Parts: sequence; structure tokens; C-alpha cells
Amino acid sequence: MSENIERIKTLIIGSGPAGYTAAIYAARADLKPVVYTGMEPGGQLTTTTEVDNFPGYPEGIDGPTMMVQLQQQAERFGTDVRIGMVTAVELSDEIGGIHKVTVDDSKAIEAETIIISTGATAKYLNLPSEQRLRGGGVSACAVCDGFFYKGQDVAIVGAGDTAAEEASYLANICNKVTMLVRKDFMRASKAMQHRVNSLKNIEVRYNTEVDEVLGDQVVEGLRMVNNQTGEKEDIAITGLFIAIGHKPNTDIFKGQLDMDDVGYIITKGKSTKTNKPGVFASGDAQDKEYRQAITAAGTGCMAALDAERYLATIETAKEEMA
Repeated sequence: MSENIERIKTLIIGSGPAGYTAAIYAARADLKPVVYTGMEPGGQLTTTTEVDNFPGYPEGIDGPTMMVQLQQQAERFGTDVRIGMVTAVELSDEIGGIHKVTVDDSKAIEAETIIISTGATAKYLNLPSEQRLRGGGVSACAVCDGFFYKGQDVAIVGAGDTAAEEASYLANICNKVTMLVRKDFMRASKAMQHRVNSLKNIEVRYNTEVDEVLGDQVVEGLRMVNNQTGEKEDIAITGLFIAIGHKPNTDIFKGQLDMDDVGYIITKGKSTKTNKPGVFASGDAQDKEYRQAITAAGTGCMAALDAERYLATIETAKEEMA
């Protein structure tokens, strides 16, 4: 590891809507933010073809273009955006303490404040046909992409509350929703099950899994398989939504930051403060309820404001001690 240790006022880990929004606010507050992009520069939106629900884009915008523009806006105010992966952290317990970070297993950094914007990764089935058609009709967010399938037939995979909620959402705008449940029961709460069963255009297929997603460039159908009988059946659909959960990208913080049993970072009250002074969490790394670009951006703004106020408090305390 290099012996040259860089000192940074505000380090932002992650480069999705939360990270870049935090950078915009932090840069304008003269916190001289440095962003490390992580393995997926731009975050999950770089795998989204059309973004129609982010304010300010009346004609919509594709995800990669939007993230490039967010990066450019952050850089316009002086943000230092770097390609690199934070591979280890040592977080201080002291107010005003310095946090130690390692990038790419080699570069040592010391940060006065850290904003975590590492996001979460949607779980997929990992079928070749499914992966090939991601962005061509296969999606992990019904709220994000369901609008594009208005009046059409779609399918959703999952059995928990999120799957039931997204199936209900799709049922309001789509012609028919086929819900594939791997077991002979749903894990969703009784209330959510009742909601699904009350909607006439949702057909629940138990003991059913995806065998193959059909289509060359876009989704044209689905081959289902009954995991009890082995019987296969093709249905015509234009969209397939995977709702089997997300994994927050927070492994490097385990044992240091308070998290729930899934790995989402727990923040204090309505703030982005974690249990470590000077460490703030934003976006999908701490939000398992909404997981939208606009809510991620909002918490990125909050994290930058929290960091600014934290540093101001430290500076005031130093002045009073002088």
C-alpha cells in the first residue's frame, strides 16, 4: 500500500443519483468532495433504457445519459470524480475523528466525512435469456418501468410483499398480470395476498418458475415450468418483472455500521446520520422502501447538508477551544 496518504474533507462512495446529488451540494458548500464511482459508474440507472418519472425531463431521458449529465453537473462545481472501488474502511468512533479508507486495495485515504451512496443490486434469476433481455422488457422495478407496458400482458416473479405490491401496481395499468410463485404459497403478508387475490386481472401460478424468456431483441413471451410436474407452458407477454429482492452494496461496512438483517444501513430519525460520527448514508444503501432515483437524489442532498453541518459544528468547537 502506498505510504502517501491523501486527506479529503468529504469522500463520497458511489456514483448513482444519491452520490452525484450529494456531490453537487457538497461542492457548492466548498466541501471539496471526491467521488469514487465503484464498479458500476452511474449506478443502476445505467442499465435502464428510459427514465420517464424524474422531474425536469418532460420528454423522458435514457438512464446512461441522465447519469452523465449528473456527473457533469457535479464536476461543474468542482467535484473530483474518480474511477475506483473502495475496498476497505476503518471508521472512527470519535466526533471529529478521521476515517481511513482503502481504494483498489492500494491507495490510502483519510476522510473527515464520508457519504455512503453505494446503492443496492437487484437480484435476478440469472437465466441467459433473462440477462440478454434486460432493458428489452426485463426489469427489476415495476414502478420505474411499468408505465411502458400500459394495456399489455406482463408477468412478475416473486412471492413477497414487494412482489405483491408491484403486481397490484401493474394490474392497475396492464391488461393482465401473471404472477409466478416458486412454492405453493406466498410469503407476502395476508393483507397483500388479499389485495392480489381481489384483482381479477392477476393470475397467480404456484409451483411455477421461469424456464426461458422468449424474444430476440425484446420480450415476446415466457416459457414457464411447473416445478412439481415438469410441465412447460408458453404465454405471450411483453414485459417481465423480477421482484425477488435487492441486496444493498454495504458488505465493506459490516461490523462497523448499524444495519438491518438484510444489510441496509440504519440511519437516525429523518437524517442520514449513521452510528459513526461524520459518516452518512444515502440512496438505496439505506432505503429499502422506495428505491427510486428521485428519493435517492433527495437523500443525497440530505447527506451533503448533514455533512456540512457536522463539519461546521467541529470547526466551531475548535474555535471555542482556541
